[in-house]
Amino acid sequence: MTRRHYNKYSGLHSAFLAHLRRTVQQIYTVQYLRGIAAVAVLVFHVSERHNLGFSVGAAGVDLFFVISGFIMWITTDGTGMTPGHFIQKRVKRVVPLYWVVTFATFAALLVKPAFFFNHDGSLQNLIGSLFFLPHLQDSLHPVVVQGWTLTYEMVFYLVFSLTLFFKEHTTRLTLAIGSLCIMCLAPLLLDWPYLRALTSPVILEFAAGLLIGRAFVRGPDCPTWLCIGLAAVALICFAAAPAFDADLPRAIKWGVPSAFLVLAAAMWERRRNVQPSSILLFLGNASYSIYLWHVLFGVAIVALLLRSGIPHWAFPPIEIAAALGLSLIAYVSIEKPLGRWINRRFQSRRRAPLAASII
Repeated sequence: MTRRHYNKYSGLHSAFLAHLRRTVQQIYTVQYLRGIAAVAVLVFHVSERHNLGFSVGAAGVDLFFVISGFIMWITTDGTGMTPGHFIQKRVKRVVPLYWVVTFATFAALLVKPAFFFNHDGSLQNLIGSLFFLPHLQDSLHPVVVQGWTLTYEMVFYLVFSLTLFFKEHTTRLTLAIGSLCIMCLAPLLLDWPYLRALTSPVILEFAAGLLIGRAFVRGPDCPTWLCIGLAAVALICFAAAPAFDADLPRAIKWGVPSAFLVLAAAMWERRRNVQPSSILLFLGNASYSIYLWHVLFGVAIVALLLRSGIPHWAFPPIEIAAALGLSLIAYVSIEKPLGRWINRRFQSRRRAPLAASII
Protein backbone atom coordinates (compact mmCIF):
# COMPACT_ATOMS: atom_id res chain seq x y z
CA MET A 1 0.00 0.00 0.00
CA THR A 2 1.47 3.38 -1.00
CA ARG A 3 1.70 6.24 1.50
CA ARG A 4 -0.95 8.15 -0.46
CA HIS A 5 -3.36 5.21 -0.29
CA TYR A 6 -2.51 4.60 3.37
CA ASN A 7 -3.21 8.23 4.27
CA LYS A 8 -6.45 8.10 2.33
CA TYR A 9 -7.45 4.92 4.19
CA SER A 10 -6.47 6.41 7.56
CA GLY A 11 -8.50 9.53 6.86
CA LEU A 12 -11.55 7.51 5.84
CA HIS A 13 -11.18 5.28 8.88
CA SER A 14 -10.92 8.27 11.24
CA ALA A 15 -14.02 9.79 9.67
CA PHE A 16 -15.85 6.48 10.05
CA LEU A 17 -14.89 6.26 13.74
CA ALA A 18 -16.05 9.82 14.37
CA HIS A 19 -19.36 9.13 12.64
CA LEU A 20 -19.71 5.86 14.52
CA ARG A 21 -19.25 7.50 17.91
CA ARG A 22 -21.88 10.12 17.09
CA THR A 23 -24.40 7.50 15.98
CA VAL A 24 -23.67 4.53 18.25
CA GLN A 25 -27.15 4.77 19.75
CA GLN A 26 -28.51 4.47 16.21
CA ILE A 27 -26.97 1.13 15.28
CA TYR A 28 -30.53 -0.01 14.87
CA THR A 29 -29.96 -3.74 14.62
CA VAL A 30 -28.00 -3.84 17.88
CA GLN A 31 -30.63 -1.73 19.64
CA TYR A 32 -33.28 -4.12 18.36
CA LEU A 33 -31.36 -7.06 19.78
CA ARG A 34 -31.08 -5.34 23.16
CA GLY A 35 -34.84 -4.93 23.31
CA ILE A 36 -35.44 -8.50 22.17
CA ALA A 37 -32.95 -9.79 24.76
CA ALA A 38 -34.69 -7.93 27.60
CA VAL A 39 -38.14 -9.17 26.59
CA ALA A 40 -36.79 -12.72 26.19
CA VAL A 41 -35.47 -12.69 29.77
CA LEU A 42 -38.81 -11.33 31.00
CA VAL A 43 -40.72 -14.11 29.22
CA PHE A 44 -38.23 -16.68 30.52
CA HIS A 45 -38.82 -15.66 34.14
CA VAL A 46 -42.60 -15.71 33.68
CA SER A 47 -42.42 -19.14 32.03
CA GLU A 48 -40.16 -20.39 34.82
CA ARG A 49 -42.67 -19.25 37.42
CA HIS A 50 -45.50 -21.05 35.62
CA ASN A 51 -43.51 -24.11 34.41
CA LEU A 52 -43.98 -23.30 30.72
CA GLY A 53 -40.51 -24.39 29.60
CA PHE A 54 -39.30 -21.34 27.66
CA SER A 55 -35.67 -21.96 28.60
CA VAL A 56 -34.33 -20.30 25.45
CA GLY A 57 -35.36 -16.95 26.90
CA ALA A 58 -32.41 -17.21 29.28
CA ALA A 59 -30.17 -16.66 26.26
CA GLY A 60 -31.16 -13.00 26.44
CA VAL A 61 -28.51 -12.63 29.15
CA ASP A 62 -25.81 -14.03 26.86
CA LEU A 63 -26.98 -11.74 24.08
CA PHE A 64 -26.57 -8.82 26.49
CA PHE A 65 -23.02 -9.91 27.34
CA VAL A 66 -21.96 -10.11 23.69
CA ILE A 67 -23.60 -6.75 22.94
CA SER A 68 -21.85 -5.22 25.94
CA GLY A 69 -18.43 -6.26 24.64
CA PHE A 70 -19.34 -4.97 21.18
CA ILE A 71 -20.48 -1.57 22.46
CA MET A 72 -17.50 -1.13 24.79
CA TRP A 73 -15.15 -1.63 21.86
CA ILE A 74 -16.80 0.62 19.29
CA THR A 75 -17.32 3.46 21.79
CA THR A 76 -13.67 3.51 22.90
CA ASP A 77 -11.70 2.60 19.78
CA GLY A 78 -9.69 5.62 18.67
CA THR A 79 -11.05 7.92 21.37
CA GLY A 80 -8.08 8.10 23.74
CA MET A 81 -10.49 7.53 26.63
CA THR A 82 -8.77 7.09 29.99
CA PRO A 83 -9.52 4.19 32.34
CA GLY A 84 -10.93 6.59 34.94
CA HIS A 85 -13.27 8.25 32.48
CA PHE A 86 -14.44 4.87 31.21
CA ILE A 87 -15.22 3.55 34.70
CA GLN A 88 -16.99 6.80 35.61
CA LYS A 89 -19.23 6.52 32.55
CA ARG A 90 -20.09 2.89 33.24
CA VAL A 91 -20.81 3.52 36.93
CA LYS A 92 -23.07 6.45 36.02
CA ARG A 93 -24.93 4.24 33.57
CA VAL A 94 -25.26 1.05 35.61
CA VAL A 95 -25.24 1.81 39.33
CA PRO A 96 -27.95 4.44 40.05
CA LEU A 97 -30.91 2.53 38.60
CA TYR A 98 -29.60 -0.77 39.95
CA TRP A 99 -29.49 0.70 43.45
CA VAL A 100 -33.03 2.06 43.11
CA VAL A 101 -34.35 -1.36 42.06
CA THR A 102 -32.29 -3.10 44.75
CA PHE A 103 -33.74 -0.94 47.54
CA ALA A 104 -37.27 -1.34 46.15
CA THR A 105 -36.87 -5.13 45.95
CA PHE A 106 -35.34 -5.28 49.43
CA ALA A 107 -38.35 -3.42 50.85
CA ALA A 108 -40.71 -5.86 49.13
CA LEU A 109 -38.65 -8.78 50.46
CA LEU A 110 -39.04 -7.53 54.01
CA VAL A 111 -42.81 -7.16 53.63
CA LYS A 112 -43.56 -10.38 51.71
CA PRO A 113 -40.56 -12.76 51.68
CA ALA A 114 -42.73 -15.70 50.60
CA PHE A 115 -43.48 -13.93 47.30
CA PHE A 116 -39.76 -14.13 46.54
CA PHE A 117 -39.46 -17.80 47.58
CA ASN A 118 -37.69 -16.68 50.79
CA HIS A 119 -34.80 -15.18 48.86
CA ASP A 120 -31.95 -13.87 51.03
CA GLY A 121 -33.19 -10.52 52.32
CA SER A 122 -30.49 -10.02 54.93
CA LEU A 123 -28.76 -6.69 55.47
CA GLN A 124 -25.47 -8.38 54.62
CA ASN A 125 -26.82 -9.45 51.23
CA LEU A 126 -28.22 -5.97 50.62
CA ILE A 127 -24.81 -4.39 51.17
CA GLY A 128 -23.08 -7.08 49.14
CA SER A 129 -25.60 -6.67 46.31
CA LEU A 130 -25.10 -2.90 46.18
CA PHE A 131 -21.39 -3.45 45.60
CA PHE A 132 -21.80 -6.44 43.25
CA LEU A 133 -20.58 -9.10 45.70
CA PRO A 134 -23.86 -10.70 46.81
CA HIS A 135 -24.59 -13.86 48.73
CA LEU A 136 -22.91 -16.86 47.15
CA GLN A 137 -24.42 -20.33 47.26
CA ASP A 138 -23.31 -22.32 44.22
CA SER A 139 -24.02 -19.14 42.25
CA LEU A 140 -24.49 -15.42 42.94
CA HIS A 141 -27.78 -14.46 44.64
CA PRO A 142 -28.18 -10.68 44.84
CA VAL A 143 -31.33 -9.03 46.18
CA VAL A 144 -32.40 -8.39 42.58
CA VAL A 145 -32.21 -11.99 41.42
CA GLN A 146 -31.25 -11.21 37.84
CA GLY A 147 -28.64 -8.73 39.07
CA TRP A 148 -26.00 -11.48 39.11
CA THR A 149 -25.23 -10.51 35.53
CA LEU A 150 -24.13 -7.04 36.61
CA THR A 151 -21.37 -8.56 38.72
CA TYR A 152 -19.93 -10.05 35.54
CA GLU A 153 -20.42 -6.73 33.75
CA MET A 154 -18.40 -4.98 36.45
CA VAL A 155 -15.62 -7.57 36.26
CA PHE A 156 -15.49 -7.04 32.50
CA TYR A 157 -15.49 -3.24 32.86
CA LEU A 158 -12.58 -3.43 35.30
CA VAL A 159 -10.53 -5.67 33.01
CA PHE A 160 -11.37 -3.63 29.92
CA SER A 161 -10.59 -0.31 31.63
CA LEU A 162 -7.02 -1.45 32.30
CA THR A 163 -6.46 -2.01 28.59
CA LEU A 164 -7.20 1.68 27.97
CA PHE A 165 -3.73 2.48 29.29
CA PHE A 166 -2.59 1.20 25.89
CA LYS A 167 -3.47 3.19 22.77
CA GLU A 168 -2.69 0.66 20.05
CA HIS A 169 -5.93 -1.16 19.27
CA THR A 170 -4.43 -4.59 18.56
CA THR A 171 -2.56 -4.49 21.87
CA ARG A 172 -5.74 -3.52 23.70
CA LEU A 173 -7.75 -6.28 22.07
CA THR A 174 -5.10 -8.91 22.75
CA LEU A 175 -4.75 -7.89 26.40
CA ALA A 176 -8.51 -7.79 26.99
CA ILE A 177 -9.22 -11.17 25.43
CA GLY A 178 -6.09 -12.75 26.90
CA SER A 179 -6.98 -11.51 30.38
CA LEU A 180 -10.52 -12.88 30.14
CA CYS A 181 -9.21 -16.26 28.97
CA ILE A 182 -6.63 -16.43 31.76
CA MET A 183 -9.30 -15.53 34.32
CA CYS A 184 -11.29 -18.59 33.27
CA LEU A 185 -8.29 -20.72 34.25
CA ALA A 186 -7.77 -19.03 37.62
CA PRO A 187 -9.94 -21.51 39.62
CA LEU A 188 -7.50 -24.26 38.63
CA LEU A 189 -4.86 -22.49 40.72
CA LEU A 190 -6.95 -21.12 43.57
CA ASP A 191 -10.13 -22.82 44.77
CA TRP A 192 -11.92 -19.81 46.24
CA PRO A 193 -15.73 -19.84 45.85
CA TYR A 194 -16.06 -16.20 44.77
CA LEU A 195 -13.17 -16.53 42.34
CA ARG A 196 -14.79 -19.62 40.85
CA ALA A 197 -18.08 -17.75 40.44
CA LEU A 198 -16.57 -14.55 39.03
CA THR A 199 -14.39 -16.34 36.49
CA SER A 200 -17.14 -18.41 34.91
CA PRO A 201 -16.61 -19.05 31.18
CA VAL A 202 -19.56 -16.73 30.46
CA ILE A 203 -17.07 -13.85 30.63
CA LEU A 204 -15.76 -15.10 27.28
CA GLU A 205 -19.00 -13.80 25.77
CA PHE A 206 -17.67 -10.28 26.40
CA ALA A 207 -14.52 -11.30 24.52
CA ALA A 208 -16.69 -12.39 21.58
CA GLY A 209 -18.34 -8.97 21.64
CA LEU A 210 -14.94 -7.26 21.55
CA LEU A 211 -13.94 -9.28 18.49
CA ILE A 212 -17.20 -8.39 16.76
CA GLY A 213 -16.66 -4.73 17.61
CA ARG A 214 -13.15 -4.91 16.17
CA ALA A 215 -14.51 -6.50 12.98
CA PHE A 216 -17.26 -3.89 12.75
CA VAL A 217 -14.88 -0.94 13.08
CA ARG A 218 -11.81 -2.16 11.21
CA GLY A 219 -12.69 -5.39 9.41
CA PRO A 220 -13.83 -6.01 5.83
CA ASP A 221 -17.45 -5.89 4.76
CA CYS A 222 -19.52 -9.00 5.33
CA PRO A 223 -21.38 -10.41 2.29
CA THR A 224 -25.15 -10.52 2.49
CA TRP A 225 -25.23 -14.30 2.20
CA LEU A 226 -22.85 -14.67 5.14
CA CYS A 227 -24.90 -12.35 7.38
CA ILE A 228 -28.05 -14.28 6.57
CA GLY A 229 -26.27 -17.60 7.10
CA LEU A 230 -24.88 -16.57 10.50
CA ALA A 231 -28.30 -15.37 11.64
CA ALA A 232 -29.93 -18.59 10.44
CA VAL A 233 -27.36 -20.75 12.25
CA ALA A 234 -27.86 -18.71 15.42
CA LEU A 235 -31.64 -19.09 15.34
CA ILE A 236 -31.38 -22.83 14.65
CA CYS A 237 -29.00 -23.21 17.60
CA PHE A 238 -31.37 -21.30 19.88
CA ALA A 239 -34.30 -23.45 18.76
CA ALA A 240 -32.38 -26.70 19.18
CA ALA A 241 -30.60 -25.81 22.45
CA PRO A 242 -33.31 -27.19 24.79
CA ALA A 243 -32.61 -30.62 23.32
CA PHE A 244 -28.89 -30.33 24.12
CA ASP A 245 -27.25 -31.87 27.15
CA ALA A 246 -28.18 -29.76 30.18
CA ASP A 247 -24.53 -29.83 31.26
CA LEU A 248 -23.32 -28.15 28.07
CA PRO A 249 -21.48 -24.97 29.13
CA ARG A 250 -23.64 -21.88 28.88
CA ALA A 251 -20.95 -20.02 26.97
CA ILE A 252 -21.28 -22.63 24.22
CA LYS A 253 -25.02 -23.34 24.34
CA TRP A 254 -26.14 -19.69 24.42
CA GLY A 255 -22.95 -17.68 23.93
CA VAL A 256 -21.91 -18.98 20.51
CA PRO A 257 -25.29 -18.42 18.80
CA SER A 258 -25.55 -15.02 20.52
CA ALA A 259 -22.19 -14.05 19.04
CA PHE A 260 -23.28 -15.23 15.58
CA LEU A 261 -26.48 -13.19 15.83
CA VAL A 262 -24.75 -9.98 16.97
CA LEU A 263 -22.08 -10.37 14.27
CA ALA A 264 -24.73 -10.90 11.60
CA ALA A 265 -26.84 -7.95 12.78
CA ALA A 266 -23.95 -5.50 13.15
CA MET A 267 -22.26 -6.36 9.86
CA TRP A 268 -25.58 -6.30 8.02
CA GLU A 269 -26.11 -2.69 9.04
CA ARG A 270 -22.52 -1.61 8.55
CA ARG A 271 -22.94 -0.96 4.84
CA ARG A 272 -26.70 -1.21 4.41
CA ASN A 273 -29.57 1.12 5.18
CA VAL A 274 -31.78 -0.28 7.93
CA GLN A 275 -35.16 1.32 8.31
CA PRO A 276 -35.70 2.30 11.96
CA SER A 277 -38.61 0.79 13.87
CA SER A 278 -39.78 3.17 16.59
CA ILE A 279 -41.20 0.31 18.67
CA LEU A 280 -38.05 -1.81 18.57
CA LEU A 281 -35.83 1.21 19.20
CA PHE A 282 -37.93 2.15 22.21
CA LEU A 283 -37.62 -1.39 23.56
CA GLY A 284 -33.87 -1.27 22.99
CA ASN A 285 -33.50 2.05 24.76
CA ALA A 286 -35.64 0.76 27.65
CA SER A 287 -33.91 -2.63 27.82
CA TYR A 288 -32.04 -1.88 31.06
CA SER A 289 -35.24 -0.86 32.85
CA ILE A 290 -37.08 -3.87 31.47
CA TYR A 291 -34.29 -6.15 32.65
CA LEU A 292 -34.05 -4.72 36.17
CA TRP A 293 -37.71 -4.08 36.99
CA HIS A 294 -39.56 -7.00 35.43
CA VAL A 295 -39.13 -9.53 38.27
CA LEU A 296 -40.32 -7.13 40.97
CA PHE A 297 -43.28 -6.04 38.86
CA GLY A 298 -44.04 -9.65 37.95
CA VAL A 299 -44.20 -10.68 41.61
CA ALA A 300 -46.56 -7.80 42.40
CA ILE A 301 -48.76 -8.64 39.41
CA VAL A 302 -49.03 -12.31 40.39
CA ALA A 303 -49.96 -11.28 43.94
CA LEU A 304 -52.82 -9.20 42.54
CA LEU A 305 -53.91 -11.90 40.09
CA LEU A 306 -54.15 -14.48 42.88
CA ARG A 307 -56.80 -12.31 44.51
CA SER A 308 -58.64 -11.46 41.31
CA GLY A 309 -60.41 -14.73 40.56
CA ILE A 310 -58.90 -14.80 37.07
CA PRO A 311 -58.13 -18.40 35.96
CA HIS A 312 -54.50 -19.39 36.35
CA TRP A 313 -54.05 -20.23 32.67
CA ALA A 314 -54.49 -16.52 31.93
CA PHE A 315 -51.75 -15.43 34.34
CA PRO A 316 -48.69 -15.69 32.02
CA PRO A 317 -49.88 -13.41 29.18
CA ILE A 318 -51.27 -10.88 31.66
CA GLU A 319 -48.06 -10.94 33.68
CA ILE A 320 -45.89 -10.52 30.58
CA ALA A 321 -47.92 -7.62 29.23
CA ALA A 322 -48.27 -5.85 32.58
CA ALA A 323 -44.63 -6.32 33.64
CA LEU A 324 -43.44 -5.06 30.27
CA GLY A 325 -45.80 -2.09 30.36
CA LEU A 326 -44.79 -1.11 33.90
CA SER A 327 -41.09 -1.48 33.03
CA LEU A 328 -41.53 0.86 30.07
CA ILE A 329 -43.27 3.36 32.33
CA ALA A 330 -40.37 3.03 34.79
CA TYR A 331 -37.95 3.75 31.96
CA VAL A 332 -39.70 7.00 31.08
CA SER A 333 -40.50 8.11 34.62
CA ILE A 334 -37.46 6.85 36.57
CA GLU A 335 -34.46 5.84 34.44
CA LYS A 336 -34.45 8.79 32.05
CA PRO A 337 -34.96 11.52 34.71
CA LEU A 338 -32.43 9.80 36.97
CA GLY A 339 -29.89 9.71 34.15
CA ARG A 340 -30.40 13.39 33.38
CA TRP A 341 -29.99 14.29 37.05
CA ILE A 342 -26.80 12.24 37.39
CA ASN A 343 -25.33 13.85 34.27
CA ARG A 344 -26.13 17.34 35.53
CA ARG A 345 -24.47 16.57 38.85
CA PHE A 346 -21.28 15.36 37.19
CA GLN A 347 -21.23 18.30 34.77
CA SER A 348 -21.58 20.81 37.60
CA ARG A 349 -18.71 19.13 39.46
CA ARG A 350 -16.50 19.39 36.38
CA ARG A 351 -17.32 23.07 35.93
CA ALA A 352 -16.63 23.97 39.58
CA PRO A 353 -12.85 23.26 39.53
CA LEU A 354 -12.57 25.11 36.22
CA ALA A 355 -14.27 28.18 37.68
CA ALA A 356 -12.01 28.02 40.72
CA SER A 357 -8.90 27.91 38.54
CA ILE A 358 -10.10 30.95 36.55
CA ILE A 359 -10.74 32.91 39.74
